[in-house]
Amino acid sequence: MTTATLESIKAFEAKNYDHLLGTPGFSDKLLTNHFKLYQGYVTNTNTVSHKLKEMDTKASPPTPEYSELKRRFGWEFNGMRLHEYYFDNMTKETGKVPGAKFSEAVTQAFGSIDRWKDDFLSTGSLRGIGWVVLYKDPQSGRIFNTWVDEHALGHLAGCTPLLVLDVFEHAFITDYGLDRKSYLNAFYSAINWETVSKRLVS
Repeated sequence: MTTATLESIKAFEAKNYDHLLGTPGFSDKLLTNHFKLYQGYVTNTNTVSHKLKEMDTKASPPTPEYSELKRRFGWEFNGMRLHEYYFDNMTKETGKVPGAKFSEAVTQAFGSIDRWKDDFLSTGSLRGIGWVVLYKDPQSGRIFNTWVDEHALGHLAGCTPLLVLDVFEHAFITDYGLDRKSYLNAFYSAINWETVSKRLVS
């Protein structure tokens, strides 16, 4: 691949989430640090992508350097995208409630919206670091609360993320220490249900 071709490839750009500053239950310090961490994933995604395009892909077997960068790309890319889903499904406007279509969907899957909520937050209480993703399977129409270990293990192939919750310590420890339950409740109060509903019908 020529240098001109490499330079013409559009880099990923970090989104600005400063509008979330002031979200109840989330200090500006916590959010600002979290934004910087997310921006690091965007930078690293671009760096790894660029390095891979510069490397020799004809070696058989692939070189160790190429192999490790190839594996690393998924980590950086998922870290970027999952943070975008997470911040995009948050709002600092309080008092919002789930939409009718979302409530109908989770009631069909879990029996009631309260049972879905309990299961979602219980999943967020699992020991370890990772993500909670409410997925919709477009083939069956079914939805699932899923634990994603770190950024990589547990994704449901072909499914659409409806709601994403970050349960790495960096998402809450500044404000809550090890009190993850209080963080989960704060996050639930900050869900942007309009965004979640749009993902459900898209």
